[in-house]
Amino acid sequence: MPRLLALSGSLRARSANGAVLRSALDLFDGAATTADIGALPHFNPDLDGEGATPPPPVAALRTAAAAADALLLVSPEYAHGVPGVLKNALDWLVSSGECVGKPVAVITASPFPTGGDHANAQLRETLRMMSAEVIADACREIPAIGPKIDPATERVTDEPTLADLRTALAHLATAATRPGTATPAAP
Repeated sequence: MPRLLALSGSLRARSANGAVLRSALDLFDGAATTADIGALPHFNPDLDGEGATPPPPVAALRTAAAAADALLLVSPEYAHGVPGVLKNALDWLVSSGECVGKPVAVITASPFPTGGDHANAQLRETLRMMSAEVIADACREIPAIGPKIDPATERVTDEPTLADLRTALAHLATAATRPGTATPAAP
């Protein structure tokens, strides 16, 4: 059973992307955890240089990423780009190696018809530079997300969107369980 680490690019309590993330975790056939990236300090290599001990939230993120078989990033798009909080989290993972060869899915959702295409493309490029394995068949851009969410449950209720999420997660799970891609369990 694959272990998934999910990161949300939105810190809003009632975020549409948070609803997409919760829905995806409900659908995922495996163990899933989320990382609290809002607690991370601003990226500063001086805090993590040779011989330095990374700040506790950074160490926790790295440990969680290392223990996961796959990563799921769900994010809005701000000003045609990646939200700073998510980019900050990825910056802390760039040089530490937890993402190397790790299967990753990127899902962006937007109230607009583009589905967050700029942020999706930027995240994929950043992850490729980090040597993560971006699973194209597991990546999605969800347009006009607002009416697809039930505000009472804070979950996606639109059946075509749920079906598409199931398909994306199945592709990610398949990639995470291929021989040679499983991450050893953390001690």
